[in-house]
Amino acid sequence: MPQNITQGYKALMAKAEAEVDSVSAAEAIALAKRDDVVIVCIRDIRELEREGRIPGSFHAPRGMLEFWVDPESPYHKPIFAEDKTFIIHCASGWRSLLAGATLTAMGLKPVKNLKGGFTAWKAAGGTIESLPARK
Repeated sequence: MPQNITQGYKALMAKAEAEVDSVSAAEAIALAKRDDVVIVCIRDIRELEREGRIPGSFHAPRGMLEFWVDPESPYHKPIFAEDKTFIIHCASGWRSLLAGATLTAMGLKPVKNLKGGFTAWKAAGGTIESLPARK
């Protein structure tokens, strides 16, 4: 490990796993039908265009997530002020796990990680929709 790295991604993920509840794809598929649950996709827009998305999910790019969640940010998105459960997902569950830990530390609750991410959602038979082509 390079000298300036004091904690690797595995340690960060282990810490996040202790702080963030995870749900299986089957659980997320069932929870997605509820009005008090928001599925938040943090994948890059190119991933959504290439692979599709979970219908009804809210896209919040990973690079903007903290700014969109914080009500004091000029980029705040009102959906994050709603009294909902937020299930965060990426492609495999790694980025969303770390993002979930950050959001939990910010005070957003409840936050859950979709274990296995979009890949697990698809494997469990979850519905997927294509994005319209960009002009």
